[in-house]
Amino acid sequence: MEITLSAKNSEVTDRFRSYVEDKAGRITKLADRAERLEVKVVKNTSKQNSTDQEKVELTLYVPGAIARAEAAEHEMFASFDLALDRLVNRIKKASDRRKVHRGGGHKLQGLHDISAAAFKDVGLTPVSAEAFGAVSPESISGEVEAEEDWSPVVIRKKVFEPSSLTAAQAVDHMELVGHDFFLFIDAETDRPSVVYRRKGWDYGVISLNTD
Repeated sequence: MEITLSAKNSEVTDRFRSYVEDKAGRITKLADRAERLEVKVVKNTSKQNSTDQEKVELTLYVPGAIARAEAAEHEMFASFDLALDRLVNRIKKASDRRKVHRGGGHKLQGLHDISAAAFKDVGLTPVSAEAFGAVSPESISGEVEAEEDWSPVVIRKKVFEPSSLTAAQAVDHMELVGHDFFLFIDAETDRPSVVYRRKGWDYGVISLNTD
C-alpha cells in the first residue's frame, strides 16, 4: 500500500512518517487490497482558538471505494492515532455489515416500507416558534435591508460524479466514509437513489421515479 503525507501550516517530520508507516499495518491486515493511504496534517492557526490543534485527515483508497476519517488533538501523533482508530472501526463495521447481510440477518428497506411506517423512527423535532423568533437578522447584524431575503438555514452544495451501485454496495460506501446517507445510481433500476442509516443494522433506500 502506497502512503503519501502532506501538511498545511505544519511540517511532516521523519519521525512522524516512520510512525505512520508502522501503524498503517493495522489497515493492511483488514484491507489487503488497499491501494493508497493519504495522510494530511492541518494545523489550526485561528486566533479564536486558545489551544493549537493539529488535525489529521486520512483517506484510504481501495478498489471501488474510499474510506475517510479525521481527528484533531493537541499534536499530530495523538490526532493520527484517533483518526486511525476511527478509520479501522469503519472498515470493520463495513465488513461486519456484509457478513450479516450475507447471512440473511439484514434487510434493506424500500420506499414503500418507509412510507408505510410514516417515518416514525426518523425522530425529527421541529424548532419552536419562540426559538425561531429569537434568531433574526436583527439579532445577528443589527441592520437588515428590507429587500433582502433572509433565512437561518445554511445550505452548502456539492457536486459528485454519479456511481452505479447496488443498494448493498452503497451502504458499504456510506459506512466507509462515515456519513449517514449516500447518493448513488441504483444499478438494478438505473434510478437516482439515496441510502441512509436508521437504527442498528437497519438502512433505508429512497429512489426517484424518472420514467
